[in-house]
Amino acid sequence: MCNMNWNSRLTTLYTGAVHDVLRDMGQENFILPKNILALNPGQKLCGEVFTVNGETADNLDGHQTLIEWTNLLSKAPEGKVIICQPNNDQVALMGELSAETLKKKKVLGYIVDGGCRDTELILNLDFPVFCSFKTPADIVGRWIPKQLGESINIGKVIVHTGDYVVADRDGIVIIPGQLIKETVEKTETMISTENKVRTAIMNGADPKEAYLKFGKF
Repeated sequence: MCNMNWNSRLTTLYTGAVHDVLRDMGQENFILPKNILALNPGQKLCGEVFTVNGETADNLDGHQTLIEWTNLLSKAPEGKVIICQPNNDQVALMGELSAETLKKKKVLGYIVDGGCRDTELILNLDFPVFCSFKTPADIVGRWIPKQLGESINIGKVIVHTGDYVVADRDGIVIIPGQLIKETVEKTETMISTENKVRTAIMNGADPKEAYLKFGKF
C-alpha cells in the first residue's frame, strides 16, 4: 500500500486511540514531549516522517547558515512530515518564508523540538507547525542543520525517517515504520468498537455492561 494511502487513513485516527493500540502492542516511548504543541490547536498532522538534526553554529557567518538552511528546504521531500531536533532552545527553527516554501513543495507539516516565529503569518498560511516555544530570534549566524534523514532523539523517543506520526490537540504519537499496517488496522478496529460502546451508552446501556460486552471504554 502506498504512503499516500497510509496518510489518508491516518487522518481518520486520533492520538488517544493510536496510543492505546501501541501500548497494547507492547511499545514504549512513542509520545513526543507534551510541550511540543500545535500553533493552531485545531489542526491535525499525519504522515510519513522525514528527520532533521541540527546544532548551534560556531564560527559561521549569516550567509553560511542561510545557505545551509535553504539547502534543507530544497531537499525537503513532498508528502512527508518534517520532524526536527535542533538541539537548541534559543532560536526559531521555522518562520513564515520557510513555511511558505514547504507548503509550496507539498510538505505536509513541520514538527520541531524547538522554536518558531512569524506565528500569525504561519497561521494565515494554514500550514501545520508544532513547536515547543516561540521567539523572534532567527537562525542567522546561530544554527545549521547537520544531518537529514538520520535518526533523532526527542525526549525519550527515537524517531526515524520512514516512521509515521499522528499529531493533534492532545499530543504527538510516533508509529514505527515497520508497524504502520498493524497499527492502522488495529486503531481503525478500536475506533469502530468505541463507536458501538458510545451508541450503546446513548441508548441507555450501563457503562460497566457496555465495557464488559465490547471490551473497550
